[in-house]
Amino acid sequence: QVQLVESGGGLVQAGGSLRLSCAASGSIFSINAVGWYRQAPGKQRELVAAITSGGFTNYADSVKGRFTISRDNAKNTVYLQMNSLKPEDTAVYYCNIRIAWVPGHESDYWGQGTQVTVSS
Repeated sequence: QVQLVESGGGLVQAGGSLRLSCAASGSIFSINAVGWYRQAPGKQRELVAAITSGGFTNYADSVKGRFTISRDNAKNTVYLQMNSLKPEDTAVYYCNIRIAWVPGHESDYWGQGTQVTVSS
């Protein structure tokens, strides 16, 4: 059994910063692909940033240059550093991690979501 626990959301003024964390625990052999998604009210969930097991990153155009995704494999934790936040970044943020519990057997897991609210 694997659990993901997210933290770090909150209320911040425009231009401010937040760092989201997503810690995985349980039966983990390896953490593979990781993604941070967000969903604003009335909108579809969208991919914000992703990082592969090899460290390659990909970002939505709307956050390039402002957000940074990273991972600490020793702690089974992934992060999303968000700088220069804008009101349009307001959403519930979710981590999604592909975890292998034994070699060759993977599943995707979702965090519980954390609210990020950016005031103007």
